[in-house]
Amino acid sequence: MFWKKWISTSPDGEISPSLNQLRAVALSDVGCVRTNNEDATRFIRPATREVQLQKGYLAIVADGMGGHAAGEVASQMATEIVAKTYYQREESPEDSLYFALAKANRLIWQTAGRNTRQKGMGTTCTTVVIRDAQLFVAHVGDSRAYLYKNGQFVRLTTDHTYVQKLVEEGVISPADAETHPERNVLTRAMGTHNKVEIDVEKPAYLFEDGDRLLLCSDGLYDYLTDDEMAEFLNLEMVSEAAQQMIDLARQRGGHDNITVMIVERIEPDESAEIRPTETLDLL
Repeated sequence: MFWKKWISTSPDGEISPSLNQLRAVALSDVGCVRTNNEDATRFIRPATREVQLQKGYLAIVADGMGGHAAGEVASQMATEIVAKTYYQREESPEDSLYFALAKANRLIWQTAGRNTRQKGMGTTCTTVVIRDAQLFVAHVGDSRAYLYKNGQFVRLTTDHTYVQKLVEEGVISPADAETHPERNVLTRAMGTHNKVEIDVEKPAYLFEDGDRLLLCSDGLYDYLTDDEMAEFLNLEMVSEAAQQMIDLARQRGGHDNITVMIVERIEPDESAEIRPTETLDLL
């Protein structure tokens, strides 16, 4: 079975500390207004050195849309299908990511077509592969990935929104986009059509010691500036950073679900107690 082959512990139950070089903490909050959480997130830590070297670690954040019993389904399908398909593929990380997101898009669209309650459902999906020091990013929608490196806060994704299109066309400034009333209107989403354009790239940046990776839904960055998020990522404990970011987003309104995932490198002696998992380390 897939999960046993790729994710489970080794036969003797022991995992070499050298396999566990990354740690993720993820928090997802319903916010202050909504009654259900349409966000989904997942972090995959391979159980073997072979898979780690070939496919790397996988971080995913998805923000569903379509209301109760629809948006939740779409985002959960995205994280599960992308994770499973990515590790089943034998191509390069870029090609494997493309196939994984394309399959998830198609299956969400087909599911929505079979159930009237889920008609029109869709989701964003931002996925990052960390293989050694290399990063590979696949992206649809407006959930974001950032890299905090040497004190610099770099956005790795470009929003697929109406407002971002206006910025690119020079109609409005990036500053205007932050408060534009239509800033959350998507131009792309997974599951709303049989096919979707997927951004897949390998950023020039390396993920090295001291760096941190942030994946989040718009429920976070709608309320925090880049400077504020960078300041939180400079905190010693990533669990504290994630919680404080969510707390601040809630204090400022919390009108949407809020999801934060932070990935960091850890020292070999810290990794001895970290187990391989297909879900999350909730620290």
